[in-house]
Amino acid sequence: MISMLPKKGCLLVAEPTITNDMSFNRSVILLTEYTKEGSVGFILNKPLSYSINDLIPEIDANFMVYNGGPVEQDNLYFLHNVPELIPESVEISYGLYWGGDFETTKNLINEGKISKENIRFFLGYSGWDTNQLEEELEENSWIIVENELQNKIIGKNSQNFWKEKLNEIGGEYIYFSNSPENPTLN
Repeated sequence: MISMLPKKGCLLVAEPTITNDMSFNRSVILLTEYTKEGSVGFILNKPLSYSINDLIPEIDANFMVYNGGPVEQDNLYFLHNVPELIPESVEISYGLYWGGDFETTKNLINEGKISKENIRFFLGYSGWDTNQLEEELEENSWIIVENELQNKIIGKNSQNFWKEKLNEIGGEYIYFSNSPENPTLN
């Protein structure tokens, strides 16, 4: 389950020791790009307090919007599992796709042809410059795991996702999965 090297499509699970970084504390990130020049991913388990309709009123849906990461938080991104419906999508892996024609996407959502099981919206993304992710991995900031849910990860309930991943990893991580978010409250 734990792989040694990051790759496009894998998950980065925040180590329990990341406590002073509110963006990445208890985060699970889908790595969508991994090259020598840098990496990009989206936090899967940090829902924001508004829906896509709050941001784009012409979309008649209340799909949750997630905090994708601290970079470019004024930009909207989306991942989906319906490339046959959304032209110009970029394949990540496991039947997961990034972006595509937004006008078509809006229309398909309004027509009920795309559900929240098919698409997830993000404000911002998580990004790493050349060698930055490798340095964070050497510092034990992340645990790399396979995305076993593959394209079904889009519809995954995010509430306990970090805890679930730690329990799957096992060992001492089970202890950390049950600790309070703010250890001073323990």
